[in-house]
Amino acid sequence: MNVASVAVPVRTRAPGGTTNAYLLGEEPSVLVDPAARTDELDRLVAERSVEHVVVTHTHPDHVGAVDAYAAETGATVWGRYGRSERFREATGRDPDRELLPGATIDLGDERVRVLETPGHAPDHLAFEAGSDGPIVCGDCAVAEGSVVVGAPEGDMRAYLTTLRRLRAIDPPALHPGHGPTIETPRAVLERLIAHRLRRERRVLEAVDDGAGSLAAILEGAYEKDLEGVRDLARATVGAHLEKLAVEGRLEWDGERATSSR
Repeated sequence: MNVASVAVPVRTRAPGGTTNAYLLGEEPSVLVDPAARTDELDRLVAERSVEHVVVTHTHPDHVGAVDAYAAETGATVWGRYGRSERFREATGRDPDRELLPGATIDLGDERVRVLETPGHAPDHLAFEAGSDGPIVCGDCAVAEGSVVVGAPEGDMRAYLTTLRRLRAIDPPALHPGHGPTIETPRAVLERLIAHRLRRERRVLEAVDDGAGSLAAILEGAYEKDLEGVRDLARATVGAHLEKLAVEGRLEWDGERATSSR
C-alpha cells in the first residue's frame, strides 16, 4: 500500500516542531493525523480520493485540521470507540463513526488495520497499511530519542506492552508522528524498551536510597540537564512511580513514595 507523508509545522513540544500527516492508499485513501492545513498537504489531499480521516490520538498537535479536511473532502471521520467526548473536545466535532481495535478500513482491494496502542495517550491507535505492511504508529516510537509517557494521562505499563506488541508484529517500517521513518523497527523498539526499563531502575534506586518526593526522585533518576524539559521529565517519573506502585515494588500515594524493600 502506498504511504505518503507531509511534515506539518505545528505547535508541539516534539523536536523539529512538526507532526507527520499521512495518506494511506490512493484511490481511495485514508488521511491520518492532519495536524494543520498546509499548501503541501492540500496538494497531496487534492491528488487523492480521501474517503476517511483518522487520528492516532487526540493530542492537540495531531488533530488541528481534522474538521477542515473532512469538510473539504466529504470524508468519514473516525474516532476511537468510547472516546467520543474526548474526540469532540480536541477537534470541535463529533466523529461520524467509531473504530474498535482489530477493525479494518476497506480501501478497495486493500485494507488498513486498526491496532490498539495505549500508553502515550489512553485513546492511542496505530494503523497497519495493508497485510503485513508498515505501521503508522503516532507517538508510540521515534527514530531517535524517546517518547514522553507522562502522568496522569500516560500509562507506563500500557506503553511497554504496546512497544512489545509492535516488536512482536515486526513490521517492515514504522511511520511515527514526529521525525523520520523508522526503517529498523525491531531495533528501535528494543532500544525504547531498554530505555524505559533503565529509567525505571533509576527511579526505584532513588526511592530505595530515601528519596520520597517527586522532586527528589526526579533528581535521582536523571543525570542530564533538564532545562526546558523538566516538566516532561517530572510527568514521566510520575508514570514510572504509578507503574511500580501497581506492581507492588514501592508505595506511592501521589505525593510521596516509600520503598517496599
